[in-house]
Amino acid sequence: AVNASVTELVKNVCLITEDGRFVVAIVKGEDRVSTSRVGEVLQTGRPRLANADEILDYTGYPAGGVPSFGYPAIFLVDPKVTELAYVYTGGGTPNSLVKIGTAELLRANQGQVVRVRK
Repeated sequence: AVNASVTELVKNVCLITEDGRFVVAIVKGEDRVSTSRVGEVLQTGRPRLANADEILDYTGYPAGGVPSFGYPAIFLVDPKVTELAYVYTGGGTPNSLVKIGTAELLRANQGQVVRVRK
């Protein structure tokens, strides 16, 4: 068990754009992703949610355990995530988490900090 507050958890919402780009929108656990905001940032239509098979194919990880880094994708990190010193993100399986500093997270995924929450 991880002794983490729910406010320290982030979720990685996997999306696919109309032109086939794989996007990971990273938001705090209590927030929801706005697909219209993601579409605006990428100057494309609203992306759709990736299904479990696509998530595994693109990331190598099962849905529910996808990390915030470590595979090719466009990473969009909501500014509320960067307000924290560290976060807990998917650890590669549905039952594991990784604690990582937010500055290190941004270095690891080369993410763009932009509002993607509703």
